[in-house]
Parts: sequence; structure tokens; C-alpha cells
Amino acid sequence: RIRGCIPTGCLIQAGFPTRRAAAASSMTTFLVPSTPLSLGSVAAGTALLDGPAQGLLRGTSAVGDTSSARPAGATAAALGLVPVFAAAAIVARRRYRQRPSAGHASRPRVVTAAATAATAAATQIPKNGYFPVRKTPILDSMNNEGTQAMRRMTVPQLTELADEVRWQVLDAVSVTGGHLGAGLGVVELTVALHAVYDTPRDEICWDVAHQCQPHKVLTGRRDRIYTLRQGGGLSGFAKRKESEYDAFGAGHSTTSISAAVGFQEARVRLGKKGHSVAVIGDGAITGGMAWEAMNHAGGIGSKVVVVLNDNGQVSLPTFYNKVTTPVGALSGTLGNASSRGLGIQDSIAKVETSESFQRGREFLKTASKTLLPPNLQSAAAKLDEYTRDFVKTVPFTGSGSGGKGELFEQLGFYYVGPIDGNNVETLVEVLSNIKKQHEDGSLQKPVFLHIKTKKGNGYEPAQRASDKLHAVKPKFNLPKDGSTASGPPPPPPLTKVMADALVKEAEADDKIVAITAAMPGGTGIGIFEKRFGPERTFDVGIAEQHAVTFAAGLAAGGLKPFCAIYSTFLQRGYDQLVHDVALQKLPVRFLIDRAGLVGEDGPTHGGTFDLSFLSCIPDMLICASADEVELVHMVHTIAKIDDHPTALRFPRGNAFGDLEMPSEPRFLEPGKGRISREGRDGTVAILSVGGRLRECLKAAEQLESYGISATVADARWVKPLDEKMVSWLAKDHKALITVEENSIGGFGSMVQNSLLEGGHLDGVGRTPLIFRSMFFPDRWIEHNQPELQYDDAALNACHIVAKCLDALERAGVKVDKSVARAIQGA
Repeated sequence: RIRGCIPTGCLIQAGFPTRRAAAASSMTTFLVPSTPLSLGSVAAGTALLDGPAQGLLRGTSAVGDTSSARPAGATAAALGLVPVFAAAAIVARRRYRQRPSAGHASRPRVVTAAATAATAAATQIPKNGYFPVRKTPILDSMNNEGTQAMRRMTVPQLTELADEVRWQVLDAVSVTGGHLGAGLGVVELTVALHAVYDTPRDEICWDVAHQCQPHKVLTGRRDRIYTLRQGGGLSGFAKRKESEYDAFGAGHSTTSISAAVGFQEARVRLGKKGHSVAVIGDGAITGGMAWEAMNHAGGIGSKVVVVLNDNGQVSLPTFYNKVTTPVGALSGTLGNASSRGLGIQDSIAKVETSESFQRGREFLKTASKTLLPPNLQSAAAKLDEYTRDFVKTVPFTGSGSGGKGELFEQLGFYYVGPIDGNNVETLVEVLSNIKKQHEDGSLQKPVFLHIKTKKGNGYEPAQRASDKLHAVKPKFNLPKDGSTASGPPPPPPLTKVMADALVKEAEADDKIVAITAAMPGGTGIGIFEKRFGPERTFDVGIAEQHAVTFAAGLAAGGLKPFCAIYSTFLQRGYDQLVHDVALQKLPVRFLIDRAGLVGEDGPTHGGTFDLSFLSCIPDMLICASADEVELVHMVHTIAKIDDHPTALRFPRGNAFGDLEMPSEPRFLEPGKGRISREGRDGTVAILSVGGRLRECLKAAEQLESYGISATVADARWVKPLDEKMVSWLAKDHKALITVEENSIGGFGSMVQNSLLEGGHLDGVGRTPLIFRSMFFPDRWIEHNQPELQYDDAALNACHIVAKCLDALERAGVKVDKSVARAIQGA
């Protein structure tokens, strides 16, 4: 039977040379390339196997016995790949039949994962990275058991612990790559917070949480720190299901204060003791949600603590091209990254958070209420605020608050700082004072602690880098040895292809302007800014809501705004997109990068919903590029559309590099798709939109081995849909499969509605069309290598083949498997 087969060409990721292994008589050939096995494929595969198969994979005979695991080589040699694959696949098939079906092909995914698990022993968690080994006695003494021991340490011990943690973070990230500079900048803060507060009972809410590597080292995850961002390993962000110390999950910006206020109020209502702390950066605090939360916290007198990590790095990157100052007025109000006078400020902060100082303030407040008339009592309160601001500012202009603190005091906060955020002694004393005063009631309001840190602190190369090594690749610290064979450069990222095309359009049309929300590097708008400068480039900070409505205003004012926002971050501006752009039919052009799965950043950054939430909006035109040539054409196309809002989505990654780029872009008619491969026998058609087109073409090639000639079409446009092409595909084929990098409710739903309205699924006067849609499953796809994420989501070529065979079987098409095997053998 076709059901349960593994299609030829479904590549099993394994660390062995390419070979073929007949798994079982009812199954087709495994093709095993020599590519590295990820921790994710190991974890996913192992989880799918029952005891007997796990025993085989571990090189043990007892069911469930994990005590005598063998090295990968020994296991493979002892068992051989053929019986391991057979056992794993049979168990996986048995498990699959117990699982409910979904709107995507899952059989190949299960079998692939099981076969991948056959090489689980080949991957081991590294014990060290690429930095010189150093002793970490204090960190070792914690025994990876959490933070309790830190509260018994002295300040010198905590300072040494911070140095050990910094080395551990550097060494781990040298293996895994990922965010670095922000984590290095908050090592001392992380140590102080865990030393002062009773975590995990007391919650620490990390904004964005890309800086939480030191936090993970200290909270019982040091033994897995070398798995950061690897499949099956630790997330690169805070994640509630990963640890009780991760009080609130993150990945997006400006959520921490709201979450911390919620934790604190829940504690009050439930009569529990404890504290909630939000750690937010000077980039994240540019988002409006932070101010909404502070307005609320001050209004209700919440005893939340907000720590502003001010490192002067507002955008990514903050300084690029000729941009020499952080974006926005708030960065100037906070004093940028100046560290002048911080030593004196530290002393002042210790005083103004001390018990004696608070008793004195309370005495004066009581006296003023008793002795002064009501109209002078408010003036006395202002005098307290202004005096503290004056003392902080006059002796060392540029380092103090001076009216800056007043901004937060007016929101009901007690402002402290700025202090040196890389000084453990100062942090511990000030935080201890704040904690005590909240506990004894001498402070009955939220506290805003302003700290100055250095992004990349403690690592000189990070300090010198323009982006402070915000994110790095594995082995970032190793010199290039020149051993890599010279060859042609890799194809450019699709982001750069888009940006170059936009520059070309803007050179011909001076009404074109570009907008980014603190992501000039990630979105490619930095390339646009380099060519046209700040006059035509707008970085609005981490403020997607403002970015969208600002773009609407620009469009209403007669300009042609291109708003470049990652798919996942566009979710933050959805109401503005609907109410301010689409409802008024304003021609804002949205450049939606990172559409689809994004690899190691995981589900917080995946672009998995945009086709669903955009296609339901009236007057919205949506296109999706299948390759770099289409991307160039589509940038040109939406630049020419002046009567509708438009959206162009494209995936993360590099261009294919094997296509001839057009000398001049051409206009693609909205609602008009293309046939990429025309079948010969009218059996099955595969209708793709976006970045899965090549996988669809690969699937069509594999279907040829079954004697099936598939048609492959590229819709180009989700809205308006090419109804004429959909109708032709439906009339001329027995089965139609749609493929998209999106969740349910997107492109497949649009096609299904068209088929229903056209009567193609009625079965009146003809055999009804067998229609199936392939999209992301109804679950989160965890971080991993992108190709393995798509395997997990069942959207690679082998899964498309399986879906086609299943649909054709339903349509009564018989597949000559003997012919297929003969072709495979050849």
C-alpha cells in the first residue's frame, strides 16, 4: 500500500556517508546525506520511539535501559544502519497510526524523525567551546542547583562569580552562535538580582530575553548551556516551560513591565509575599506598551521594580553609515550611554535608598501635611523631587538625571539612579535597600532603577565593534586561518536583494521613503539609508504600532512609504494596519521579511500567521516571492500600485544564486500566477505560493519515479487570487495540493473558497476534485536548523510527495510501485 511509504528523496539528516538502506519490504529507499545531525532531530526522533527501538538506538538490549549508552560509532558498527532504520521506522509507523490526522502530511515527518533518531548517539553536548579554559570554582560550587547559594555569598565572591559567568557565556556562544553583547552587559545585574531576590519565588521578567544567557547559567542550566538555540536544546530566550526561573516567556519587546505588574498584583490579591522585577532596555522602553504599563503601575501604587538597562544601544545596529546618535528623543533624555560621574551617583543612590533617608523623607512628608496648608503640601512634594534631581545633576552634567527622573516620578515611580550597572557592590546594596523598603512599607510605590551598562562588557572585541557584537556566529572568536578553499562568494541574503531593488526604485521615484522599527540591519533599510540618508529613511524605535500609522500618514500626505517589518513583529501593529491603513485604503507598502520558519530563533520569531491575518482584510493586496528574481519584480510591482495597501512577504535566508537576475524589473499583474511545470497526464497539480516552490518542483521530480507527471504552479498572489488558474488546475487534474509557509486560514483557505464557489468540489456532473492543503501544523515549531524545522512541519519535498500519493489513492489512481522501485534502483 502507498499509505505509510517513505518517498524516495526524503533526506534523512544523519552523520554518515551517503548510502542506501532497504528498511523493510513495504518501504522505499532511505537516502542518507553526510550532513550534521542536530540536537533537535535527535530529541524529536527519540521521543517518537518506544522502549525497544530506544534500546536499539542506545546499543542496549533491555527495554528502556539507558545506563549503558555506547558511542555513536560503536552503536552503528554493532547494529548496522539497516536493522536500526527498520526497527525505528516500524515503531514510528505503528505510533503514527495511533495519531489523528491533520491538515498536513505527517507520515513522512514521523518516519524521518525516527530514522534520524537512529543516529542519536552521534551527537553529544559539548563540554567546552573555543575560549581558553579557565577555572570556575564559585560557579562549580553551585552544583547547577539554582540560585540559593548566591544569597550566602559575599560581594567579592559575587564579583568573582560574575567574571566566571561571563567566561561561561562567551565560551558557550562560541559554540552555538546567537545573541552575545546584551548578555555580557548584564552579567553583574543578573548576579545581583539573583543574590538579592528570592528567585524563583520572586519573579524576574526579562524584556526580549535575548540577554538571558547569564541568567540561564545561574539557574540550573549550565550543564546545557552549550545547547543554546540548537534543536532540542535551550531556547535563546526566556521560556516558561524550560525552567521555573523563567517567570515570563519573551522574544518580542516591551512586555516585561506589564508582566511584572501582573505578577505583583496577583501576589497582592492572593495574599502572598514576594517581589516582581522587570528588566527592560533603552531600546525596548521606546515602545508604547512600556509607558502604558508604567502609567498603570504608578496609578495603582504597585510595588514593582523596573530596572532600566541603559547601554545607549537603541536600534540594531544603533550606529551605522553616518548615524552617530541613538534614535529618538528618549535616548537623549536618559543621557545616552554617558558614564561620567557614576561613582558619585552610586553613592547618592545608596543614600536615597537607605532606611535613614526614607525615614527622613517620611518625617518631612508627615510634617508638611500637619503644618502646611493643602495648597503648599503639593509644592513640598515637588521640592523633594526637584532637590534630588538638582543634587544629581549640577555637579556632573551629563551623568545625572536632572529632570529625567522627574519624567518617571510624574508617573508615580520613585526614581533611583543612574548608577553603574556593571558594579556588583553598588547593585547589591541598592537592590537590597529597595527590597527592604518595599517589605517594611517605607516605600509604597513602584521603583524605577536606572542603571548604565556597557553592552559587550568584559570582552574587548565587543566593546570595539559598532554593534557591540549584538549577535555572532559560532567560532566568532577564532581568527580566520585561510584554510577555506577559495571560491565564488555565497549568494546574497534575500533581505539584501530586496533592499537593492528598493534603492533602484527609489532612485527613479523621489517620493519613495523607507521605515523601520529599530531594525535597519535586519530589514535591509540600512542599505536604503546609506544611499538616501535620514531625509528619506525613518527609524522609529521599537514601535511597530507607530511605524504603521506613521506610514499611513506619509501615504495620506502624498509619499510612497515602504514599511519594512518582520512578519512576527507586524503582529504588534495589526490594529493600525486594519484601522489606519486598510480601512482608508492608503497605499502603504509592507515589506514582510522572515516569512515562514526562521531557524534558531524559534517560534517567537517565526513568520507563521501573516497570510492568515492579512488575507481577511478588505482591499489588501498580498504577494509572496518564490525566489530572488520574483522578489525584484514584486518590489517593482508594489512600488507602482498607488490605489491599495500592499504586502510582499519573503523568507529568511539567501538567494538561490542560480538564476539570472533581470537587468530591469517587470510589473507582475496582480492576481496572475504562473505555471512552473506542466504535467502530461492530468493526475495531480501542486499549487505553491512563496518560498516552497522549489520543494514542490523537487516533489514533482520524485513523483516521476512513480510514473506520475505533476503540474506545479506558482500563485504569486494570495490576494487577489488567480481564480482562472485555480479553475484550470481543478478541471484538468484529479487532485490539487496547495503548499504555503503559513498556518491555517491563509492561502489554502483562499483556494478552497474559490473551489467551493466554482463548484469544483460538488461532484455534480464529474468526479469531485480531491483537494488538500499543506500548511504549518497547529502547534509551535521549536527552534532548530531551518531545514529540520520544515521537516518537523512536514513541508519538505518528501512530505509533498506523500500528500500527493495519498490524494491520488483517494482519487483511485493506481501507482505501479515495481516501476517506481526500478527507477529508484537505477
